[in-house]
Amino acid sequence: TKIQSCLGSPLSAELQERKRRCCMILFVGLLFTRLWLVSILYAAWWLLDWDTPHKGGRRNHFIRKSIVWRYMRDYFPVTLVKTADLDPRKNYLVGFHPHGVLVAGAFLNFCTEATGFSKLFPGLTSHLMMLTLWFRVPFFRDYLMSGGLIASDKESASSVLRKPGGGNILVIVVGGAQEALDARPGAFTLLLKNRKGFVRLAIEHGVSLIPAFSFGENELFDQVDNPKGSWLRNVQHRLQKVMGISLPLFHARGVFQYSFGLIPYRRPIFTVVGKPIHVEKKQNPSQEEVNQLHQTYIGELCKLFEEHKAKYNVPKEKHLEFI
Repeated sequence: TKIQSCLGSPLSAELQERKRRCCMILFVGLLFTRLWLVSILYAAWWLLDWDTPHKGGRRNHFIRKSIVWRYMRDYFPVTLVKTADLDPRKNYLVGFHPHGVLVAGAFLNFCTEATGFSKLFPGLTSHLMMLTLWFRVPFFRDYLMSGGLIASDKESASSVLRKPGGGNILVIVVGGAQEALDARPGAFTLLLKNRKGFVRLAIEHGVSLIPAFSFGENELFDQVDNPKGSWLRNVQHRLQKVMGISLPLFHARGVFQYSFGLIPYRRPIFTVVGKPIHVEKKQNPSQEEVNQLHQTYIGELCKLFEEHKAKYNVPKEKHLEFI
C-alpha cells in the first residue's frame, strides 16, 4: 500500500524548490572549480548512503536544536500540546492534520526541538515523512534527514514502526500535498475519506494510531479561489500528477507592509496531539477491518477537534469536513 501522505514541503513547495536548485547548482558548479574533488567524493558517499532516507534517516541534534527554529517558533508562535502520556517502550503512528500551505506545525514540532518535543514526550524519537523526490538532491537530502525527515514510502514507514524496543513516532501528513489546495483561513476540510494506507500500516505493525490536529495551520496564507471544476484547480491537479507536489497560489504579507506578499501571517498555531487508539496486529487485514479502524480514527479526530476548538477561537458552528 502506497503511503498517501506527506509534505509537499516543510516550508513550502516554492522555498524547497529554491533550495533544491541551489544544492544542484552547488554540486554541479564545484565540478568546474578547484574543489571538483568535493563533488566527486560526495557522489561516492551519496551512492553508499542512498538507502538511508528509507531506513530511518540520520538526524543531527545540533541542527534540531538550532536557535533558528526558536525564532521561527516565536514568529507565529507555534505550541505543541500533549493530551496523554505515551509509553516510550512502544512505537506510534501519528496522523497530522491539516497539511496547510506551510506545514509549519508538523515541521517545527516534530523536526526540531523548538517546541520542546523531547521534554513533552521523553524517550520518544519523531520521524516525519516527506516526498521521496527531495531526497534525491545532493546536500539537501542531508539537511532534510538532520531534522528527522524520512522518505514517504512503505519501506521507510516500516523501518521505523518495526524497530525493536519501541520509542519511535512516525508522523504522516495524511492529506498530503493535494490537501494544500483547500488550505485557506477558516477552512476545516480534510482529505481523509479515502486515505486508508496509514491505517493498514498501523494494523500490519500493531502500533497505536494517534490523531493530531494543528489549529491555525490554515490561517497562515490566503489563497486564490480554486473551486473544484475550475480551470485553475484542473491545472493544479495536472501539475501535481506530473511533479508530485501541489502548487497553491498563496499570498499573505510582505516584509514592511501587511497588504500583500509571500511571508506568512503571524498567527498562532497550536498542534494538539491526541490519545492513542489501540490497534491489534494482523499481517494481512481485510478491507472491512481497515474500514472499521479508519472510522474509529475519524471519530477520535472529530472528538479531539470538538474538545479543543473553543480554546483556540474556532467558532462553535465550525466542524471538520471530510472529502
